[in-house]
Amino acid sequence: MKKLINRKFLFIVLGLTLLSVQIFPGGSGVAQATEKVNYRLKWLFNMSVIGDIYADVNQFFAKEGLVVTVKEGGPERDAIRELELGRAQFGVASADQVIRAVSKGASIVVVAQLFQINPLQWMYRTDFMKIESLGDLKGKTLGVTFGGNDEAILRTLLAKANLTEQDVTLFSVRYDYTPFFKKKVNFWPVYRNTQAVFLGSKLRQAGEKYDFFIPSDHGVRFVANSVVTSADMLNKRPDTVRRFTVALLRGWQASVDPANSQKAIRTLQQFDKDSTLETLQEQLQITRGLIHPDPSAAVGTIDVGAWKQTEQIMLQQKQIPGPVNVDRYLQQIPKY
Repeated sequence: MKKLINRKFLFIVLGLTLLSVQIFPGGSGVAQATEKVNYRLKWLFNMSVIGDIYADVNQFFAKEGLVVTVKEGGPERDAIRELELGRAQFGVASADQVIRAVSKGASIVVVAQLFQINPLQWMYRTDFMKIESLGDLKGKTLGVTFGGNDEAILRTLLAKANLTEQDVTLFSVRYDYTPFFKKKVNFWPVYRNTQAVFLGSKLRQAGEKYDFFIPSDHGVRFVANSVVTSADMLNKRPDTVRRFTVALLRGWQASVDPANSQKAIRTLQQFDKDSTLETLQEQLQITRGLIHPDPSAAVGTIDVGAWKQTEQIMLQQKQIPGPVNVDRYLQQIPKY
């Protein structure tokens, strides 16, 4: 009787082993994801992080053997600081944050650039303004967030047009859109793929026409969100950095692929339960053009020239005490 029980037990074990081999051939698959890392975003869960949460929810990280905790960002969150404290292994930061941190001695590297076109742009009513060149900004009241990236970008644009602060009126922008709605200010900084969709809907309902002022169209390519890790992480765990970045960029590639639009929106709806389907569809379409404007270039490509220009802008405006040679901190992960 004892032999019979042992044989039955052996058959059960062998059966389960064979079943596991069939389900997870080659020892790969979601079940093998064991290495844990934290990933701190710059923004809250909205369309601007669609690729990040798409890679997580749809198990792109797990397929690379990683258990990734994707953490929301926000005004009180600093991904670079969390890298330094060991609370996160990867994070998202804008170029000015990276350059400022490096100038203070931070040991970090950029492994991917998410936005190829900065989503920070200006919205204006075409009935009140016509902008064909930078010179057309003269005499206008321009919305600006003092201390924000848009201030650095706007001052650079004015300098390119040989305009001084005396040639325009700078209006301090806060979180209240009332001055824009009441037409007190007609040139308003917005994130094109999020805030602008909401504002655009309101203007269309009121029968008003609008357009966008895009700094890169006028030669100013100030880099937005990019993926960072610590130099220590890259040196000691290069394979983890490679697997994370490959999985992340595959997630971003899939999320902005028109063939996956419905899946991408369903993914975001798990986190954004307030936005309407129409709003999310419009946001995704715009985000696609900001993340992957050039089909011949891979998602996540680091635009070295734009990074150098961003450093020069910060130098000219005395945001950093001296050059940092930012290209030394850019580490493009091989094509995924």
